[in-house]
Amino acid sequence: MTDDEQGLREPAATTGDTRHDASQNGQGSAHTGDREPGDPRPAAETASEPDSSRPGGPEEPEAPAESAEPDDGEAADDGKRSKKKQSSFWKELPILIGVALALAMVIKAFAVQAFYIPSQSMENTLKVGDRVLVNKIVYHTRDIKRGDVVVFNGLDSWDPEVQYSQPSNPVTKVLHAVGSAFGVVPGEKDYIKRVIGVPGDHVACCDAQGRVTVNGHPLDETAYIYTDPVTHEQNKPSDTKFKITVPAGRLWVMGDHREVSYDSRGHLGDPGGGTIPENRVVGRAFVVVWPVTRVKLLSIPKTFGQPGLALADGALPAVPLAMGFAGALPVTLLRRRRRRAGSSPGGRRRLRRAAACPPDTP
Repeated sequence: MTDDEQGLREPAATTGDTRHDASQNGQGSAHTGDREPGDPRPAAETASEPDSSRPGGPEEPEAPAESAEPDDGEAADDGKRSKKKQSSFWKELPILIGVALALAMVIKAFAVQAFYIPSQSMENTLKVGDRVLVNKIVYHTRDIKRGDVVVFNGLDSWDPEVQYSQPSNPVTKVLHAVGSAFGVVPGEKDYIKRVIGVPGDHVACCDAQGRVTVNGHPLDETAYIYTDPVTHEQNKPSDTKFKITVPAGRLWVMGDHREVSYDSRGHLGDPGGGTIPENRVVGRAFVVVWPVTRVKLLSIPKTFGQPGLALADGALPAVPLAMGFAGALPVTLLRRRRRRAGSSPGGRRRLRRAAACPPDTP
């Protein structure tokens, strides 16, 4: 072998060593993204390609670890806010209760009041334990009508229908007064009856059929008078005979359960002949609100709308009105004659002559 041939082979050997070193360097840098020889892709793509040669596939970026425990400062702020809300609620609660009671008392005093039914005197219309609402404004806008169910104060003249022991404990007295004001417990001075006669009415019992009459017209009371739920027998309109003309400013009242009601019939010997003063009427009961199964309106029965009673209403004020017209007519005619006499020339001369020459006196 010549030296030239040997010289050619040596570089080849050196090249082989170089390739071997390059190969080793290539293996060491493969994990850094160096591209393989002959790879046509740009170096940037090769560098960004994830390494799939590791077991388990490409690595994913780790998510930041969340804090398992809340910040102590935030927890303290939340606790403070919660305590402030609770303390604010307990501070405002007495104010809210006071305002509610004040509004309720104002409404009770001037507009609407609840009443508890303690007796059987208004059955079947009202039963024991019913709560009714009483309108206190209505009689400021209209007169009391026959058939109205009214609550009135009768403590000075009527004995209570149901006797109650007076509470001795001051706290019990206050609770009883509040309960009576809101219709939770019965009030011993309040009575509830139906108006049968208004001022000027002639109320009597009974006609040939045993009916109560008002101004000579019989009342058909079957719609509201008590009926026994077992025997279905209805009370008589009255076992007591009476005949009265209702004085001015007073009312004749009766309960719907006639056999047990202690009403105007039981006070015939009292001043007023059993009638009650109109100014003692608290208001008109217009609705039953409790219990829920008995909620209903308390309307005026149709028997009180019959034409005969309406004519009686118009006849009472017609008498003084007719008398007023009768007295005013002559005065009006005389003034008209004097006015005509003064408007004519002859009449004016006569008036002047009479004024200048008064008649001789004896």
